[in-house]
Amino acid sequence: QVQLVESGGGLVQAGDSLRLSCAASGRTFSISGMGWFRQAPEKEREFVATISPDGTTKYYADSVKGRFTISRDNAKRTVYLQMNALKPEDTAVYFCAAPSRIYYFSRDLQYDYWGQGTQVTVSS
Repeated sequence: QVQLVESGGGLVQAGDSLRLSCAASGRTFSISGMGWFRQAPEKEREFVATISPDGTTKYYADSVKGRFTISRDNAKRTVYLQMNALKPEDTAVYFCAAPSRIYYFSRDLQYDYWGQGTQVTVSS
């Protein structure tokens, strides 16, 4: 079983930066891909970014490419999402996610474990 706890959300102005963290429990963190998703009010949850177990391969949604950076620290069992140049349209609840499948990574991972989410609000 994997438990995920996000932190770092908040209220910021357009153009500001935030760094989200996701602390994971479980012994399989270092051999699992990890992902970030977000859900804005009255919208479906959407993919933001994903990172391979060793941190060398990353994929991003077009809407955040060049502004957001996903990273991980396997020793700390933590994945991060650095968000720069935030826009009001980035306002959403941000979730981190982990798959149950290990030793595997792709852009389209199936995620089975989800955190409770952290709110990011960007004012104009």
